[in-house]
Amino acid sequence: MNHDGYRMLVIREDERVRLLSRNGSDWTKRYPWIAEAALKNRQKRFVIDGEAVILGVDGISDFNALHSRKHDHEVQLYAFILAMDGDDLRDLPLHLRKTNLERLLARRPDGIIVAPFERGEIGPDLFRAACRMGL
Repeated sequence: MNHDGYRMLVIREDERVRLLSRNGSDWTKRYPWIAEAALKNRQKRFVIDGEAVILGVDGISDFNALHSRKHDHEVQLYAFILAMDGDDLRDLPLHLRKTNLERLLARRPDGIIVAPFERGEIGPDLFRAACRMGL
């Protein structure tokens, strides 16, 4: 599902966190809420692929607010996991990757959110609902 934001990698190596944009720019200082959430995690080594977004009051991502740079302190991450503790998880089935991600982010501070996951194929009702929400 597209969250209408910027694709980003969050890399945590012990006490160091880096947020890298798709083209490799370091956005760690730009999005402090995400960086702080990664640092507060009990797990000391992980890589999360995700989408940096600003959510409106309706819960839908607001790309114009994100692009304006006026709300950088409100940007959070919809997360999809790549690796944890040195183990590359990309080859695992999606439901196992999501389970690992939920464990990683359990009792987490705000700032990093597990991206919603629907089991099975996207049916017509789910597709229509996503269209109504502008996703």
